[in-house]
Amino acid sequence: MRRLPIYFLIDVSESMVGEPIQQVEEGLSQIIQALKADPYAIETVWVSIIVFAGQAKTLVPLQEIINFYPPRFPIGGGTSLSKGLGHLMYELRKNQVKTTYEQKGDWKPIVFLFTDGVPTDDTRAAIAEWKQNWQRTANMVAISFGNETDVHVLKELTENIIHFKNSNAAAYKQFFKWVTDSIKTSSESVEKNASGFELAKIYGDDTLSKVDLTKPIPPQSYMDSNYAVLVGKCQNLNRNYLMKYRRSEEEAKIYGLDINRLSYRLVGAFQVDQTYQELSDESAGPSRINSDELIGNPTCPCCGNQVAFAMCVCGQIHCIGEEHISTCPWCGNKGTYGIGEGGFDVNRAQG
Repeated sequence: MRRLPIYFLIDVSESMVGEPIQQVEEGLSQIIQALKADPYAIETVWVSIIVFAGQAKTLVPLQEIINFYPPRFPIGGGTSLSKGLGHLMYELRKNQVKTTYEQKGDWKPIVFLFTDGVPTDDTRAAIAEWKQNWQRTANMVAISFGNETDVHVLKELTENIIHFKNSNAAAYKQFFKWVTDSIKTSSESVEKNASGFELAKIYGDDTLSKVDLTKPIPPQSYMDSNYAVLVGKCQNLNRNYLMKYRRSEEEAKIYGLDINRLSYRLVGAFQVDQTYQELSDESAGPSRINSDELIGNPTCPCCGNQVAFAMCVCGQIHCIGEEHISTCPWCGNKGTYGIGEGGFDVNRAQG
C-alpha cells in the first residue's frame, strides 16, 4: 500500500505557551482518533510531528497512525523557522520511499505548518532550498494562528495559507476538524488515484479564512514584537517559568497630542520543563525591555509565591514570597526586596 506521509511542523516558541499549545495537544489527539476510525486514512496515512523554537527536533518519527500516540509538546526560546524547515527537509529526504520497478513510492507528502509569530532568524537560505527541492514534490499548508504571524514569509513557501482566529476552545475544535477532514479527503483521493491533495471546504465564518496575499511585504524582523516573554525561575523549586505579555496599543494624550502608546499586557505565567533549554537558541543576542512597558505581575506558576517578577542584582528574574530574605535561584545571592520607583530594563526572550 502506498503511503501518504503527513508532517506537522509546529511552532513551540514562547509565544505559544499556555492555552495555544494545550489546544494543539488536544487537537492532535482528536485528529489521530478520527483518522484511526477512517477506512481510507488508516490504510494510507503515516504521521510525523516536528517542533521548532530556537532549535528543531522530531517529536514523533514518521509512523502508521495505528501505532501513533500524541505526545506532550515542549516549549523553547525563539522562532527559528529556518531550522524548522531545515529539519523538515532532512526528515523528508530520510523517509522518502521512491518509486522503483519493484514498488510504488509514497504519495506526495502533505505538510501542515502551524505558527503564531514572526521568525526570529534569517529564513532566506531555507526558503530557497524549499523552493528548489521540495515546493513541487510536497504540498504545504501554512496555518497562521491569530493575527500576528508574518504571512509574507509564509507566502514564499506556499500559496495555501489559512488564517485561524484562535479565539476560544470552540474555534480550536472547528479548526482541528477542518484539518482532519482535509487529511481524510486527501487519503480518499489517493485511494481513487486522484491528485492526493484536497483541502476540506472552508465555510464562511471568522474562524478560518484564506489569507489575502496581495498586501505589501513589511521589513523583516528578528524579534517577535507581538509578544514580550520573560524567563523566570522559582526560588523554591528551582524550575523555569515563562511570563507572557501581549502587545497592546492604546490611545493617550501626551503634551496635548493624541498618540498611540505601546505596552504589553500580561497573558499569564507558565511552567516549562527541561526541554525549554534544549529547544532554545543560545546564540541569540540579548534583548531588553523596560518594566514600565509591562502591565501585570503574575504569581509564580511553580510554587504559588505571590510575586513572580522580582529581579536580582545579577539581572535574572525569580519569584518571591513572604520570606524576609530571598535567595536567587540563578546566582545564589541572598537579599531583601522592595518596590522601587520608575522602570528598569529587564532581559526579554525572543518569543
